[in-house]
Amino acid sequence: MFYFDPMYLIFAVPGLILALMASFYTKSTFAKYSQVGASTGLSGAMAAKRMLQYAGIYDVKIEEVSGFMSDHYDPTTKTLRLSPDVFKGKSLSSMGVACHEAGHAIQHARGYAPLKLRTMMVPMTNICSTMSYFIIFLGFVMSKELILVGAILFSVAVLFSIITLPVEWDASARAKEMLVSAGIVTPNEARMSGEVLNAAFLTYVAAAVSAILTLLYYLLRSGVFGGRDE
Repeated sequence: MFYFDPMYLIFAVPGLILALMASFYTKSTFAKYSQVGASTGLSGAMAAKRMLQYAGIYDVKIEEVSGFMSDHYDPTTKTLRLSPDVFKGKSLSSMGVACHEAGHAIQHARGYAPLKLRTMMVPMTNICSTMSYFIIFLGFVMSKELILVGAILFSVAVLFSIITLPVEWDASARAKEMLVSAGIVTPNEARMSGEVLNAAFLTYVAAAVSAILTLLYYLLRSGVFGGRDE
């Protein structure tokens, strides 16, 4: 028989609230500084290119990709993909996001260990995460032992989300520093761009907290913490 477990709300709701708050704060902060142009007049793509060249990196492609906040760096092809608003935009928000992604390219070029570990974990994380939900579902129907197996698989995704935190924080730190040193923005403009990056980082914190709370719930229901026997 299937039923709703009220205990799940205790673990799910805090993470959900934090995620919604982080998302709202990120979007509102991006929107706020998307109305403020940088004194240099550079677009996000131009700013990222200048930052990479300042770091001595010339083999990273910069491409436009569809979607809102779909910006990312692909280490497998050395490609920086920026959303239209960031690629073409000349605002402090666009520059901050573009240079954050350029920060990932610099991490890759410098052999930043957490990024290397996160990249290696991607295939395993995708497989374990997908399998975990299926096995946990069977566990609720059949036995606690299967829930525990699913929780162990899900823990890989939790570890991935935790490793992501220093990777994202370091990329933003590099961007904040080089925005000024590479002459892309003034110190005051860098502070405002930094607010966008700080807001975006909160979304990764929220994801990690949510993943940890979900794992704790699965462990509780598996009986590791003395969960009930329903």
